[in-house]
Amino acid sequence: MTTSQRKKCLVEFQLAEQPLRAGEVAIVGAGPGDPGLLTLRALMLIKQADAIVYDRLVSPQIMELVNPAAERIHVGKASGCHYVPQEDTNELLVQLAVKQRRVVRLKGGDPYIFGRGGEEAEFLVDNHIDFQVVPGITSAAGCASYCGIPLTHRDYSQSVTFVTGHRKADQSLELNWRVLAAPGQTRVFYMGLHNAPTIVRELIAHGLPGDCPVALVERGTTPQQHMAVTTLLDLEATIAREGFQPPTLIIVGDVVRLAEKLAQPTAAGWYISQPEATAASAGGRPA
Repeated sequence: MTTSQRKKCLVEFQLAEQPLRAGEVAIVGAGPGDPGLLTLRALMLIKQADAIVYDRLVSPQIMELVNPAAERIHVGKASGCHYVPQEDTNELLVQLAVKQRRVVRLKGGDPYIFGRGGEEAEFLVDNHIDFQVVPGITSAAGCASYCGIPLTHRDYSQSVTFVTGHRKADQSLELNWRVLAAPGQTRVFYMGLHNAPTIVRELIAHGLPGDCPVALVERGTTPQQHMAVTTLLDLEATIAREGFQPPTLIIVGDVVRLAEKLAQPTAAGWYISQPEATAASAGGRPA
């Protein structure tokens, strides 16, 4: 066997996933939507599972890859409309595992980044259920890349912060606004549409200029991707004018200036929010 063949065999061995065991739960990140961004391990597990507990943010294209014989249980959540309370989802995972099912808890993005994966893992540990976690490409990284926005750049941003734009039980959005308004960084707000007025008010009050570039990305990396580039001052008007709906990321920072240069507009479903562009794009949503 040649050196090249030995290396190939080693890689294949490392990629070979042990079967998902009966009574085990795999908490799996499905990425932001494009099935091409699913990890190899995630793909192997969803093909082995006989029970899939999935969120509404898992794209239909990814669900088509699931084991056809698997039971599919939708526990999707939307802001203010929880189809299945989190506590019930936790209990469901335990019940399925106790029944010796091979369970995949499939989540959009990464399960440990605003995905409540940590809460579910804690509950499994408390109930003596074996589990594993498979990370996924988080929405911030995937959607920004597809829209031509590098989250860090030596000339524009030396750090990136992922921020929740929505608190548990509709608590007020109390964040360290002084730190978030500091220059030289990119801020990515998840679930921030409802609290956009607060985001604008607090960032400007703590020193971020009103002309700071902002990108809105709805259903990023999917065929329904809808993007707009605007400014902090015009953020609320852009949301209303373009009819953005969850899931939408709000990316705030100078790196957004690169979107026009690095993205492919015909494929990205986006426009720049400027007075001359507004009339032409009013009411226009991507097909």
